[in-house]
Amino acid sequence: MGRHITATEAVRQFSDLLSTIKFKGSRYIIVRGGKPVASLGPAMGPVHEKTLGELKELMKKLPRLGEEAAPFARDLRTAAKKQPGVPKGRIWA
Repeated sequence: MGRHITATEAVRQFSDLLSTIKFKGSRYIIVRGGKPVASLGPAMGPVHEKTLGELKELMKKLPRLGEEAAPFARDLRTAAKKQPGVPKGRIWA
């Protein structure tokens, strides 16, 4: 099921509703004239965003490169050298 909200509430709080749906997996029933007319909920399951504190454990679970490690590192260095420079003071992300 889901929490009932009026169509007016849904319009006024739409951005907040989307955030709640995305991060908590909440579901809403939109009511107009006292009757349910639509439901609003996640397209997929709730998203669990990772924190920096979880990064170390996550990295441990990644597969390890064997004999491919050295050529892979070399390819990364080569690709990095070929990238154009970024002017100082320019926002990059």
